[in-house]
Amino acid sequence: MNTTSASKAPARKSAKTVTRRASARKNPSPPSIVKPAVGFIGLGVMGRPMTGHLAKAGYALTVYDVDAKIPRALAKALPDTTAARSPAEVAAASDIIITMLPNGEVVQQVLNGDDGILAGLRRGSLLLDTSSSEPWLTQRSHEQLQAAGASLVDAPVSGAQWGAEAAELVFMVGGGDADVERVRPLLDRMGRAVFHLGGVGAGHAMKCLNNMITAMNLMVLSEGLAIGTRHGLDPAAMVDVLNVSTGMSWVGQTHIHQRVLNRKFDDPFKLALMLKDVGIGMELARGNDVPAPLSGTGHQLWRAAAKANQPDASVSELVRWVESITGVEIRSPEAKTETATPARRGARKQAAPAA
Repeated sequence: MNTTSASKAPARKSAKTVTRRASARKNPSPPSIVKPAVGFIGLGVMGRPMTGHLAKAGYALTVYDVDAKIPRALAKALPDTTAARSPAEVAAASDIIITMLPNGEVVQQVLNGDDGILAGLRRGSLLLDTSSSEPWLTQRSHEQLQAAGASLVDAPVSGAQWGAEAAELVFMVGGGDADVERVRPLLDRMGRAVFHLGGVGAGHAMKCLNNMITAMNLMVLSEGLAIGTRHGLDPAAMVDVLNVSTGMSWVGQTHIHQRVLNRKFDDPFKLALMLKDVGIGMELARGNDVPAPLSGTGHQLWRAAAKANQPDASVSELVRWVESITGVEIRSPEAKTETATPARRGARKQAAPAA
């Protein structure tokens, strides 16, 4: 696939960010404002809570998932919510269609299938893709929608399951100014911050780069902890030091104490999805002629970790894979005795899934 032109972002511009507007939740829209009919396709661990926030805000919803039991259950549980039998039915009933799907290939299938979105699309409607999609496939979807008289905004998220449930997602947005303003009230209901990064595809480019950086961070953190543990340092103490020093990171603050030292390895985000995003980031690097030797090596190591694990393995299993190749179990004496000091317990943040 030639991704050189498709992977380049539109004209560079500063991100426009709107952080959480407390009034957006406390003060509902005036009754005189007619809300758009909203469709939602993809009702997994992210989509289900996102639809709940929109229903609570008074939006009429038409929902669809490949598992027909989920939309039927939501239609019973949420006000003014209808279960659809196909993406085409969702499109026919909706002014704005939201997708939360595994990747851009699935978005393309949902868009172009026999009962896909394009089969039922209203002219003037808009597709809001919150999936983690490949930017070049997002451009393809945008062109197909434009030809059908509709538009697209890409708005992948950071925050994962806990952010979706708490309406604390961060949206990385690509699209035209008018289209982004059209969907902003929906984003405000589902998240705490909106970054408008540029034209269509810019949001998906930012999302994969965010995850690529997170992936490299988790790997080097795991290696550092293995080295320190073999040297005789307590990995729990190492993480506490890192979290207040220049080596601090999001994964260090939310992952090691909460999912590794307790040996749970239970982050709901999948290792395969992180590998996918690293791969998209490397494709962007190639398409834009940017050498990325460190990330390229990391990509190979993530591939090896994925090959050594089950397809549905948690991203936490990356740390266990590092343990296997180093021969070092990153286990604290504290974890064995469960005698953490109160001060150290207080220093640890609540576990949050990767995004």
